[in-house]
Amino acid sequence: MEQIYQYAWIIPFLPLPVPMLIGLGLLLFPTATKSIRRMWAFQSVLLLSIVMIFSINLSIQQINSSSVYQYVWSWIINNDFSLEFGYLIDPLTSIMSILITTVGIMVLIYSDNYMSHDHGYLRFFAYMSFFSTSMLGLVTSSNLIQIYIFWELVGICSYLLIGFWFTRPVAAKACQKAFVTNRVGDFGLLLGILGFYWVTGSFEFRDLFQIFNNLIYNNEVNFVFVTLCAVLLFAGAVAKSAQFPLHVWLPDAMEGPTPISALIHAATMVAAGIFLVARLMPLFIVIPHIMNFISLIGIITVFLGATLALAQKDIKRGLAYSTMSQLGYMMLALGMGSYRSALFHLITHAYSKALLFLGSGSVIHSMETLVGYCPKKSQNMVLMGGLTKHVPITKNSFLLGTLSLCGIPPLACFWSKDEILNDSWLYSPIFAIIAWSTAGLTAFYMSRIYLLTFEGHLNVHFQNYSGKRNTPFYSISLWGKEGSKKSNKNFRLVTLLKMKKKGGPSFFSNKVSKFDENVRNMIQPVLSIPNFANIKTSLYPYESDNTMLFPILILILFTLFVGFLGIPFNEDVDILSKWLTPSINLLHKNSNNSIDWYEFCKDAVFSVSIASFGIFIAFFLYQPVYSSFQNLDLINSFVKMGPKRIFSDKIKNAIYDWSYNRGYIDAFYGTFLTAGMIKLAEFTHFFDRRIIDGIPNGVGLMSFFVAEVIKSVGGGRISSYLFFYFSYVSIFLLIYYFLNL
Repeated sequence: MEQIYQYAWIIPFLPLPVPMLIGLGLLLFPTATKSIRRMWAFQSVLLLSIVMIFSINLSIQQINSSSVYQYVWSWIINNDFSLEFGYLIDPLTSIMSILITTVGIMVLIYSDNYMSHDHGYLRFFAYMSFFSTSMLGLVTSSNLIQIYIFWELVGICSYLLIGFWFTRPVAAKACQKAFVTNRVGDFGLLLGILGFYWVTGSFEFRDLFQIFNNLIYNNEVNFVFVTLCAVLLFAGAVAKSAQFPLHVWLPDAMEGPTPISALIHAATMVAAGIFLVARLMPLFIVIPHIMNFISLIGIITVFLGATLALAQKDIKRGLAYSTMSQLGYMMLALGMGSYRSALFHLITHAYSKALLFLGSGSVIHSMETLVGYCPKKSQNMVLMGGLTKHVPITKNSFLLGTLSLCGIPPLACFWSKDEILNDSWLYSPIFAIIAWSTAGLTAFYMSRIYLLTFEGHLNVHFQNYSGKRNTPFYSISLWGKEGSKKSNKNFRLVTLLKMKKKGGPSFFSNKVSKFDENVRNMIQPVLSIPNFANIKTSLYPYESDNTMLFPILILILFTLFVGFLGIPFNEDVDILSKWLTPSINLLHKNSNNSIDWYEFCKDAVFSVSIASFGIFIAFFLYQPVYSSFQNLDLINSFVKMGPKRIFSDKIKNAIYDWSYNRGYIDAFYGTFLTAGMIKLAEFTHFFDRRIIDGIPNGVGLMSFFVAEVIKSVGGGRISSYLFFYFSYVSIFLLIYYFLNL
């Protein structure tokens, strides 16, 4: 066992050779490197699989022995300062390592097909492997300085991956927004780290916790100062985990490729903030009021994320706000001191949300062939509907992920969310009411996303792409820039699409009509995508390839069964509690998690009832079951009104506008913060140009004019100079004489 721990330092470094070799190969042998590009995907998956096996082995050792292992070595040493680097293996580290590697492997396999026609294929896998290295280094760090280094590397990877299609202006703006917003939190994190070092004199977690607890016990610290430092530390977690008010970057981050959303913005990077708060819980728990502040931010984020997801049209943006809300549940649990519940929900949510994002990517991948690679249309749920018979595997997987997130038993998120909801009653009735009502909102907006995407019948969108002659063809590179509408008939869809069967199939036909090979060759110069002739293109959505479906099916298994790890049947069977025993003991919590099944079933019935009510409301508003209407006039009125009109008539569109406009928070930031910074910059520029630079420039200008005047006085005659000299001397002597009378 000791030998296994000694080699744990290789965990963060195993994925690192892939980005290094890709970069070196593209620099020295670009053609050869690109020709074997599929090999790099295999290497990425292989190395991350080795890390996964190693992490699982460490986790088994953690469960069996309930031990914590730390190894450090000195880096900088002098009389007053010592900085050590090392790694820490405990239950929190093993949980995060398994999450990063398992989800990462699934996303890498999925990305091999999803990104196969993109020019940046190698760049994508280099970024992904470097992100895995950074994230694994973050979770294995043994001190705050080491965490901060990897924290910034994770932020750089996020910036690069969000802006992967950097030629698209919206993607470039999104990565800049994410970078700037996270820098606000990271600056607070740095100040908090330095503040606690000033108080304790150590960066190491073990020494830091012990010294600080002794100082608190002996009342030898300034509580105002340490509370401020704790808030600054928490600010880093707020930004990274998209908590209010630094949540605004997460929805825009969906401009990156969908696999990025599944790995970084659903399961790993956004969980880094939760990891940091969980790691620093022994520090936060002894500071007055900081735990209440963490729970307050969590409950605000829970409710805000749910309300902002209600009316989103972009499928990935809706899932992003859902992620924000669920991360709020985890932060709420940590603020309440429910360490086990928070980590349990972190596990279940990671797999369920990764399943949902990969499912959405499968839908987008299919829709892009219909709209000519236009991301804004391929992600718009309003332009979807009726996909059930065309993508049945994706539909069923998305349904399972939706039900899991809604809290329907026996799926994974039911068990973890139910624990948090029950704990909230013991903490604060007000928080509990908000948390339980948000559970109903979660069921509503997730069901809405599912119904708009997969259920229903013929959509106006498909009518536009099923043979009308006025339908234009949009061309866009996967690098980003949208093409303009082509008025030339050669670019009209009905001219490009040559049906194999005269008249073309109806929308409900099981047959899929494809592009003619000659038409593909004609289109190839339009789209800047390599090997476009190999793309399976059709008039109607089709199921994704097996390479993309395999990770989805594996994540279905996790969604179905991972929740059973945390069910506390009794002390001997509760694997999660045994796994977390060292951390729970460190927090002075009782590790006995036996359950009262009567209370559990009573609370479960209540939570499932709330979720079912939310699903029912969504079904009533968004399920266009046309066959149930006998009156055609009623059908037409229902279609014309739609859910938005129903909301407008009943509550004057207030909820819809609040949700669709992101709670006006982005507008507020743009109006007051961004515009204010611009005004301040303009004033600073004016002050610098006119005042700071104006004074020396004015002195120089006055010297010039004085010199010009003096130059005109001089005539070159010595007698004149002597006359003026004696005149000045006489005047000064007279003044001196009269002053001394």
